[in-house]
Amino acid sequence: MSEEKNNQSPAPEQDLSELLQIRRDKLKALQDEGRDPFQRTRFVRSAWSEEIKADFDGFNEKTVQVAGRIMSKRGMGKAIFCHIQDDKGQIQLYIRKDAVSEQEFADFRKYDIGDIIGVSGFVFQTKTGEISVHVESVVLLSKSLRPLPEKFHGMTNTELKYRQRYVDLIMSRESRRNFEIRSAFIRHVRRYLDDHGYMEVETPVLNTISGGATARPFITHHNTLDMDMYLRIATELNLKRLIVGGIERVYEIGRIFRNEGMDTKHNPEFTTVELYQSYADFNDMMDLFEELLSSAAKEIVGSYQLTWQEQDIDLTPGWPRLTMAEAVKKYVGVDFMEITDNAEAVAAAKAAGVDMENVEPTWGHALYECFDQKVEEQLIQPTFITMHPVDVSPLAKRSPKDSRLTERFELFICHSEMGNAFSELNDPIDQRQRFQKQVELRAKGDDEAGMMDEDFINALEYGMPPTGGLGIGIDRCVMLLCGVNSIRDVILFPTMKPME
Repeated sequence: MSEEKNNQSPAPEQDLSELLQIRRDKLKALQDEGRDPFQRTRFVRSAWSEEIKADFDGFNEKTVQVAGRIMSKRGMGKAIFCHIQDDKGQIQLYIRKDAVSEQEFADFRKYDIGDIIGVSGFVFQTKTGEISVHVESVVLLSKSLRPLPEKFHGMTNTELKYRQRYVDLIMSRESRRNFEIRSAFIRHVRRYLDDHGYMEVETPVLNTISGGATARPFITHHNTLDMDMYLRIATELNLKRLIVGGIERVYEIGRIFRNEGMDTKHNPEFTTVELYQSYADFNDMMDLFEELLSSAAKEIVGSYQLTWQEQDIDLTPGWPRLTMAEAVKKYVGVDFMEITDNAEAVAAAKAAGVDMENVEPTWGHALYECFDQKVEEQLIQPTFITMHPVDVSPLAKRSPKDSRLTERFELFICHSEMGNAFSELNDPIDQRQRFQKQVELRAKGDDEAGMMDEDFINALEYGMPPTGGLGIGIDRCVMLLCGVNSIRDVILFPTMKPME
């Protein structure tokens, strides 16, 4: 029974092995004839596929040189139709036996889906109305030795498309579109900040201490110095050193590394833009973030109305701004501003169903856990959550109205944090005390806690002006603009567990 089944339907591995051998045999035949396609180094293209299709009147009957990958092919006796794909899209080619040399036509009949060719010919429109190129000469530029996935199904294995992004990009215009949007968003961010007087800089990825955020770092070893070093978990402290140095508006777009879990919202390495502005506060950063993201949606997608995580999102400017305590009162019913005692705050959080196990028993941590566990998931439309507790904000300036709180906000859309901002702490004495608390937490086994940065304290002692700072997650903003639910869909080469 199983033998008959195998005869009728060979195993996929066997099929693939045979196809690979056939393609290699075709390549060897060309090489034996002295026509190795891999020895070609250049092809001069005169037009792109979409350029021709967008301006048929201008290209009609004109000779063009186009190049790309064969994506489909069908023969009709003495004529062959195929589609090639270039960087801009696809266009049909029409190859007649009497329009090219006998060798070229014979070779073309043997070409495979996936082969890369260059052709010269004139533009025309077929009887069915499809804009095409009537080929007059054709050359094989690269031989594809592996077959592409079947065109109607593409890459059905989601994990495989992340591991083999090159195939995914060949087969999926949607994936290509995601990364075009990503590139456009980064250009928009850079242009927006440049136009507002910010200076772009680059700061070290390798650092001697881990700081600027609370996160578990990646640790590496520098052989020459014989010392451990940390991949940066934030660009914050170096950018604020530059504020001290007199660069009053500064930003960096760069990779951040955090040795943490992987899920649909997290990748161990991701991209942020951090920016700092002297003589500004977190309210200025809110205004900037709202304008930056809403204008990106309007420019790149063409609308403030987006769909993300099966939710209709409205990015029309004028987003709500709630303090964390107001949000907890609204969604949980606990008014933390009426509570002053730590034990009472912890009891109120527990009564609301908040898990306070392994959490410091303070008013600030109780407020934060209430928000984190009970409120965040309910924030769908863009909402700024402001005035975070000092206990969870080691680098933000205290509120002059309530010393338990800081002038800090996070933007939430579809229960996802999109960015984080402070009125930056510029008091070196207060900063030292907060660093010291992080050191104590690390000594107790918290490997996400920060370290003492004596040089940063030294910088603050020279004087840092009042400053607003903002960090934006590029990847999540792109997820929003693309309408995709996994961060792996907007990172070209996401971190993956090695295949066994």
